[in-house]
Amino acid sequence: MDFQFTAETVLLIIAGIILGGLISYIKAFLTIRRHKKELKEYKDHLDRQMKITNAGNSTLVKELDALKKEAENLRVSVQTLNQKPGRAELRLLNIYDAALRKMMSQAPGFSTAWEQSLQDAEREYEAKESGLKSIVSKVFGSGSGVANDSNNIQQIEHK
Repeated sequence: MDFQFTAETVLLIIAGIILGGLISYIKAFLTIRRHKKELKEYKDHLDRQMKITNAGNSTLVKELDALKKEAENLRVSVQTLNQKPGRAELRLLNIYDAALRKMMSQAPGFSTAWEQSLQDAEREYEAKESGLKSIVSKVFGSGSGVANDSNNIQQIEHK
């Protein structure tokens, strides 16, 4: 097999190489263009998501600040209401009432039972003032007459 390089065969080989390079270049150009378009879509999507997240975060921060201010105002209001005239006496009356009820059920030794009942009543009243027991008793009610007595006292104080 004798293969000769003539001008025509050389031109055909060069034309094939140029045509292959051109096709390869066009294919690479189209692939790069498709990837750039896809990248732009990803960037736009990310930008939208970041704007949405930022708007949500700023809304949450504003709401948190408003709730903090409201909580502080409520705390100040509770302190102000607790310092009204007669509140300390009412607190002491409630403590004594609860202590007397406990002492009546425990009655053997008056002085030790009285002191123990008084301390228990003070702890319960402080727990009630702190909020948790108060909320529970308001939601579920209390089964003893202490709540009714204190409600009567509060109604009289309100009048």
